[in-house]
Amino acid sequence: MPRIATTDRVEREQLLDFVRTRHHLVLVTTRADGRPQLSPVTGGVDADGRIVVSTYPDRAKAVNLRRNPAASVLVLSDEWDDAWVQVDGTAEVLDMPSPEAEDGLVEYFRCISGEHPDWDEYRDAMRKQGKSLIRIRVDSWGPVATGGFPPDRAPVR
Repeated sequence: MPRIATTDRVEREQLLDFVRTRHHLVLVTTRADGRPQLSPVTGGVDADGRIVVSTYPDRAKAVNLRRNPAASVLVLSDEWDDAWVQVDGTAEVLDMPSPEAEDGLVEYFRCISGEHPDWDEYRDAMRKQGKSLIRIRVDSWGPVATGGFPPDRAPVR
């Protein structure tokens, strides 16, 4: 039986529930020349419903977002041929050693991996590495979709 494509419109809480269980993302930012910059990243959803990504302050995604905070995120399922969604939003970049960045990086870790065995060690590592946190406010999103034939074009068996 051929696979039929699906597009399910969802409310914000359904979207966030979908994103919370998926950590493979493609972050799209805008380069200075206007072309898109795509970055495969690991991400999560914080307690305020923002998509969060860890990075370094000099990475292209962070530099681009400081210049233009518009961001799009393609949220992929673990299986390549499973559901996905595009989320568009407005980003902020928080840099260590600010307490807000440090606490945000702890929450980033928790929403992806759960509890760390030694939070003091983790915080120290984030300070030493000079990490940054990208937080993306969800402004809009498309349907949760799966690939396949459009319903009106599926081959008949």
